[in-house]
Amino acid sequence: MNNITERILSEITSVTEKTLELNDFDELVEFVSSAERLFIAGEGRSGLVGKMIAMRFMHAGYHVYVTGETITPSITENDLLIVLSGSGTTKSLTEMAKTTSKSNAKIVSFTTNADSEIANLSHVTVRVPAATKYRRKEEPETIQPLGNQFDQSLHIILDAFIIYLTSKTANEDHQTWKDRHANLE
Repeated sequence: MNNITERILSEITSVTEKTLELNDFDELVEFVSSAERLFIAGEGRSGLVGKMIAMRFMHAGYHVYVTGETITPSITENDLLIVLSGSGTTKSLTEMAKTTSKSNAKIVSFTTNADSEIANLSHVTVRVPAATKYRRKEEPETIQPLGNQFDQSLHIILDAFIIYLTSKTANEDHQTWKDRHANLE
């Protein structure tokens, strides 16, 4: 068991290091900090990562919604859609990106596939060089099933990004974030 855990952590470290080399996170800071509201979209496990990240954006003081929830309003030109899709080809997410384009809102995607339709619709694409369930030839080797490597790496990358973002845009402490945490539990 210890060897498996060490291998998974090594794989995630490799993906996160390569992601930092491939992408400009300062550009992403500009898109997120200038948006009126954030909308997070993902399916399956990537969608679950999206919910975790939406919660963390809320703790950081952002107005954020998860697509598909009953309280999610319509997106407008001052908003930002953040799409989480390993393949970049998920049909429902592609349709959301198209709708977002029509509303003149901005789109940021996190994907392994910078040539995908979702990436092509995005204003910023963060390429995460991880394995997906498709195991395309350019994807790295992994001992993990399906898209685990992408989803786990994505969670770490996005959590780190929010810390980076708030270090650039806000001067809040742990207590401020804690005060925003749900108290109806």
